[in-house]
Amino acid sequence: MPLYEYELCEGECKICGGKFTLNRPLSAPPLEKCPACKKPVRKIISSFSTPHKLKPVSFSDAKKAGFTVLKKIRKGEYEKQ
Repeated sequence: MPLYEYELCEGECKICGGKFTLNRPLSAPPLEKCPACKKPVRKIISSFSTPHKLKPVSFSDAKKAGFTVLKKIRKGEYEKQ
């Protein structure tokens, strides 16, 4: 289930802190009120997690993974490596 972040539309709350995160299924209807304080909320755009590589991907790694590596020769022209 994805994580969704919400914040209160107006004001603050000691119960929810004005901002909270919930696990919700994709099929769930949009959340309109805070489950704790019942004030109106809006979904906010949050950051997401991406895998981190310790080293940059090399040409040989790309070729081993099945990618076609191209080198730019001139504007609009590429050569297969």
